[in-house]
Amino acid sequence: MKIALIAGLVTLSVAGAAHAGSYGKPCTTQPQEKWMSIQQLEKIVNDHGYKVAKSKIKGACFEVYARDPQGQRIELFLDPVTGNPADADWSNPAKQAG
Repeated sequence: MKIALIAGLVTLSVAGAAHAGSYGKPCTTQPQEKWMSIQQLEKIVNDHGYKVAKSKIKGACFEVYARDPQGQRIELFLDPVTGNPADADWSNPAKQAG
């Protein structure tokens, strides 16, 4: 019984990391060798008119805290292979970070 419980908890923690912050779905299933660098991903965000404040790789997502062209704080989750928003498109890429 203990082994089954531990195995279940390990499975949940691994699944949680792969879905980090991307509204319940992974940003990519591609291997890390295919991912862009943080600098390349930040350039894509900047090229779309956002000013990056902080960014990091979290699970299978590139997570960015930025300001949109109107100065509003936003949080973006990008596919690290394509650089596209994981849950939207560039016309409406993010939810407000607060």
